[in-house]
Amino acid sequence: MPRRAYPMPVISATIAKTQRPACHSSFRATSERSPEMPSALSTLRETILRHASEAHTQTTLPGLSLFRTECQTQPVDCIYKPRLCIIVQGSKQVVVGDRIFTYDAEKYLIATVDLPVTGCVTQATPESPYLSLSLDLDPADIASLLLSTGATPPETHTAPGLAVSTLTEDLLCPMARLTTLLDTPDDIPVLAPLIKKEVAYRLLQGEQGALLRQIALADSYLSQISRAIAWIRDHYARAFDIDTVAKIAGMSTPSFYRHFRAVTMMSPLQYRTRIRLQEARKRLLTDGEDAAEAGFAVGYESPSQFSRDYRRLFGSPPARDAARLRATTAPELSGIPADL
Repeated sequence: MPRRAYPMPVISATIAKTQRPACHSSFRATSERSPEMPSALSTLRETILRHASEAHTQTTLPGLSLFRTECQTQPVDCIYKPRLCIIVQGSKQVVVGDRIFTYDAEKYLIATVDLPVTGCVTQATPESPYLSLSLDLDPADIASLLLSTGATPPETHTAPGLAVSTLTEDLLCPMARLTTLLDTPDDIPVLAPLIKKEVAYRLLQGEQGALLRQIALADSYLSQISRAIAWIRDHYARAFDIDTVAKIAGMSTPSFYRHFRAVTMMSPLQYRTRIRLQEARKRLLTDGEDAAEAGFAVGYESPSQFSRDYRRLFGSPPARDAARLRATTAPELSGIPADL
């Protein structure tokens, strides 16, 4: 089946008169599956297969990453940064706190704050590999778009910083056009910013638009929690009290605790513990440190407490877990992060 080419935006004084590609025959978000959706997915599938030479490919297009694996993966821990994730083929499960998110080629995932997650590919074979892509979301770009459109962000309740929604043609088609720029790299500097802006606009108009708006507003609850998260990530090895971090967020302690838990799906101390343990696991695997050294380096004063927390999260004591991971040939040791 020949690959369908998606026209790129045309920059000219008569852009308003330019005929839109067929992929944009409908600009209203809808839960109905458009006839153009399979074609756009096919375009993305073929593009990823051409350009994803490794399990994780950081492309020449800023902010765009491609992922490919031919087998299911064991649970892998990492930090999700603000980004849009789309699966083109296969499926995946992501765990945040006590919440489980499952998505596939019918859905997209959006993260709006830095979140420690556990992810695994649940559907992939050599004949039908798991294929996905992610696009970084820049709060400054979202803010600029809101200003240019004159949109007034509505009041909204504090929502989790990660969500899964139905994938629509309005969002899928510009992502297909953005990704096919990898075939014409000379076009990337001019056309990529325009298509990224369209993608952000479609996200703002979609199911998670209210959530995305919050990352661009300095006085929103999400931005306040993001400041606290950044501080915790920079100082995870230090002891701190909730009052200190609440002041950094510019909130009262009760309000901070409530909103932090709503956004991250865990308490501030649970968040710090996850960051500590993920960093400790990395040290055990890549730096060859023993359990006591790794625990001390990430802020634990008690080796026994470190071992208990580590086992509770990863299922095995530090030394045994590290030995198992070193011996395995699983994709997580071959460069596939959990954010695939």
